[in-house]
Amino acid sequence: MRIVFAGTPDPAVASLRRLIESRRHEVVAVVTRPDAPSGRGRKVSRSPVGELADRHGIAVMTPRRPSEPEFLAELSELAPDCCPVVAYGALLPAAALAIPRHGWINLHFSVLPAWRGAAPVQAAIAAGDDVTGAATFQIEEGLDTGPVFGLVTETIRAQDTAGDLLDRLALSGAALLEATLDGVEDGTLSPAPQAADGVSYAPKVSVESARVRWDVPAQAVDRLVRSVTPAPGAWTTVDGARVKLGPVRITEDRLPPGGVEVRKSAVLVGTASAAVQLGEVQPQGKRMMAAADWARGARLGADTVVA
Repeated sequence: MRIVFAGTPDPAVASLRRLIESRRHEVVAVVTRPDAPSGRGRKVSRSPVGELADRHGIAVMTPRRPSEPEFLAELSELAPDCCPVVAYGALLPAAALAIPRHGWINLHFSVLPAWRGAAPVQAAIAAGDDVTGAATFQIEEGLDTGPVFGLVTETIRAQDTAGDLLDRLALSGAALLEATLDGVEDGTLSPAPQAADGVSYAPKVSVESARVRWDVPAQAVDRLVRSVTPAPGAWTTVDGARVKLGPVRITEDRLPPGGVEVRKSAVLVGTASAAVQLGEVQPQGKRMMAAADWARGARLGADTVVA
């Protein structure tokens, strides 16, 4: 099939690479979000998907909105058979959905209808789910409501961060997406409506929602931190100054919520249940470092306030 692939961040790269290497499908163009500032220097750069397309000499389209007439005209001119989508980052209008004869097929990182929305992996970890997965479905105008072609599942490990889990799902999901396109081309695969029960939503994770609350149980703190690692990153304030937190470890110690105990090689913070041991921390304007090294330099004491 002639394919126009839509995607933007790193988790979409594995799918694009697999389709480029496919013997059955031809990627004739890529749609990705416009170049944007990134990194510490805020240098304007191509998205990871756009960079891969550039390396393979594939045309890249970067509409600000996929409803732009110029984009719709260019897409029509390309005459794609199907448009696979992985984390593109913009809603597609009906006019765009109608162009490819097999429509737009999305790879979504959850077992639908669970965790529809922008941050399914983060939501699954934060909720304490044991299993998640990826699904391919036909895009319609509702939010991740279209009928499902196929599913793969993935166990959520005890120490998984969102980055760890996304790395695995990106690979298994890429294989699922290719198999879905093969089945659609062959006429051997038809989508089935999503179940009416078990619907949940996973909105985009904001910086504010990544702030750690210490008045909840240690397990909830651990899940929150892992769910927002590496982005946007968990954080708290220490004596009023903002500090970014890496994954923590639940201990058997007890401290008041937000209470701090500095040991020779460990820093503990109290929660509503057990205390957690901090892993790496990043004070504003500095690099990530071991919590014990940071505590010595910051001269944390018994009167330190973590909130």
